[in-house]
Amino acid sequence: MGTKANPYLEKFIKVYAGVPIEERKLTVVVIDDQAINWDLAKIYIEGGSELGIRIAKKLIGLKII
Repeated sequence: MGTKANPYLEKFIKVYAGVPIEERKLTVVVIDDQAINWDLAKIYIEGGSELGIRIAKKLIGLKII
């Protein structure tokens, strides 16, 4: 899915690219009591799923991306 269809992807990728590889395994957000690390967030956001959109919106709200 391209960034045109997923407005959150480009913003996320810009930040994700700067996160050190070893830190990508750390929890970045918790959704419905589920800890989401950077790598998992990337998979969900790239996929454009409902959960991916929720993750992206939460990251934006927290000013992480």
